[in-house]
Amino acid sequence: MSLRERLQAALKEAMKAKEAERLSTLRLINAAIKDREIASRGEGTEMEVGDPEILAIMGKMVKQRQESVRAYEEGGRLELAEKEMNEIKVIEEFLPRQLTADEVEAAIKAAIGEVGASGIRDMGRVMAVLKGKYTGQMDFGAVGPKVKDLLA
Repeated sequence: MSLRERLQAALKEAMKAKEAERLSTLRLINAAIKDREIASRGEGTEMEVGDPEILAIMGKMVKQRQESVRAYEEGGRLELAEKEMNEIKVIEEFLPRQLTADEVEAAIKAAIGEVGASGIRDMGRVMAVLKGKYTGQMDFGAVGPKVKDLLA
């Protein structure tokens, strides 16, 4: 079952169970996917968004909500922070398990070996391999500096 089918099934279940918050979050995910499809049509590439793209969209959504939680907590708006945290939980149900720090480091070393990277100029190739294999399983913003350190 594809990720899109799982999302649709969860949407139907949330409707039947009258889970308003969950339903709202699932609709936001679907809207983001549709936006991406519309954007790809505008670029002239008529393609359906696949699982890797959906994982990237949902990863971005989680990051946005984490930033919102921090902002709401700093502003003393705990009820809004809690709402964002609930949305994060719903989104994360569909994301693969996040890799531990040790697993991330092992994956980076394996990718460096796979592309035969010898210096910082090979960082893009290493990151491309990691993104191809581990989309949704690691934070690439945090991985970049680690790759850079290992290649330096």
